[in-house]
Amino acid sequence: MTEYIIIVALIAVAAIATTQLFGATIRNQMAGISKEVSGNSGAAAITQAGVAAGKAETAAKDNNKNSLSTFGDQKTTGAQ
Repeated sequence: MTEYIIIVALIAVAAIATTQLFGATIRNQMAGISKEVSGNSGAAAITQAGVAAGKAETAAKDNNKNSLSTFGDQKTTGAQ
């Protein structure tokens, strides 16, 4: 049972780190997909996803020290 708890904790930490780095990109991509499926143009949301991806790439290259206190720093305007 202890092993399962450790595995779940490691998965949770990895998910938090991934969401912290790519959260805005994923939100904007999902917004673009949703708009396209509903028959509307998702170009603006897809463009915002590209901007957020660039910010995430820059943050990864700069080796910034991210923590839960900086979780919302990647917020972008547009589809949320």
